[in-house]
This record gives sequence, structure tokens and C-alpha cells, in this order.
Amino acid sequence: MSTIGLISEGITDQIVIEHILDGLLDDEDLSVEPLQPTRDETDENLAITAGNWVKVFEYCESTQFQQAVENMDFVIIQIDADIFKKENLNKKYKVVLQNLSSEEQLEVIKNKLIELIGHELVENHGNKIIFAISIDSIECWLLPIYYSNKPQIASKEVNCLETLNKELFKVENFTIDKKIRDTTERFVNHTEKRKS
Repeated sequence: MSTIGLISEGITDQIVIEHILDGLLDDEDLSVEPLQPTRDETDENLAITAGNWVKVFEYCESTQFQQAVENMDFVIIQIDADIFKKENLNKKYKVVLQNLSSEEQLEVIKNKLIELIGHELVENHGNKIIFAISIDSIECWLLPIYYSNKPQIASKEVNCLETLNKELFKVENFTIDKKIRDTTERFVNHTEKRKS
């Protein structure tokens, strides 16, 4: 059985990653363990404070991360590139992304995460660390599902949440909004229905 630890900005991000893993690996023995934010079987701990990008950084710098990498087959770190454009971002986490291509942005962000994790840990266990960095946000990854017949929209890298919400409302009758608890509950229920 393969065990994958998952560090993400939020619970809905974890659900997206879990479904991607299900689709890619098709492995019934795969065990995905949410490390940050943590979840229980019923997702009763859903809350606005359950996760955010600061907690992703803090987890990467922690001894918990080191233990996870040493004890699991893989650890996935999910983070959206848009957070690096925030004005109030702590100086320690800042990177310059202006005028960079998507590929260059990914490399700069990956290097910042490696710096937080520690170069020695990455040298020893780097083959077990998977960086799931989305340009601009993870909602951009979902656009191809809902806009498969519109490649220009499916490949957007900005304003993906607004674009996704338009189609989600038309097709699924809900949107992703700032009320994370409600959205997450609807997203969990919806994805479970689609699986069956």
C-alpha cells in the first residue's frame, strides 16, 4: 500500500488533489493522509481556520514535515501562486514573479518551498516530495473539466474562480464562494455523488 501525505491550503484543495490521484493512479490500496489541514472521516472540523497558505509554509518548516517525508512514500505540497502576489505577505516568503512565464514562476516558487523545507532534507528525500503548484489558483486546474470544448477558457491562468463559478452555477447549481464551510460541504457532497 502506498501512503501519500497531503499538505494544502485548504480542504477543498485536498479534495481536488485526491480526485486527481484517484484518476491518475487508479489504486485501491492508495492511502492519502491529509497532514495540513487535518480532517476526520466526517469532515466535521470544517472551518475557515482549518487551513491557509501561511500554514502550508509553517508545516514545510516543521519537524512534522520531516517526519512525514521520512515515513511516507510521498508527500504532496499544494499551494497557489496567487498568494505570492499578496501585498501583506511576510518578507520571509516573498518571491518576485513579475514578468515571468508560468514555468519560471513554478520554478521560483518551488525553490522558495525547498528553502523553507531545507536543502539537506530535499537532497536526502527529494524524490518523495511532489510540488503541486497552481498558476494562478487550483480552480484553474478545474477549468478543463467544465470547458473541454473551449480550449482558450480551459487554459486560463487568471480569474479562474470567477470563470469556474459561472459554469459551476450553470451545470452544477452551486458556486465556490468565501463561505468556505458551506462551499466545502457542498463540494464534498457533490464529488461523492459524481463518484457513484
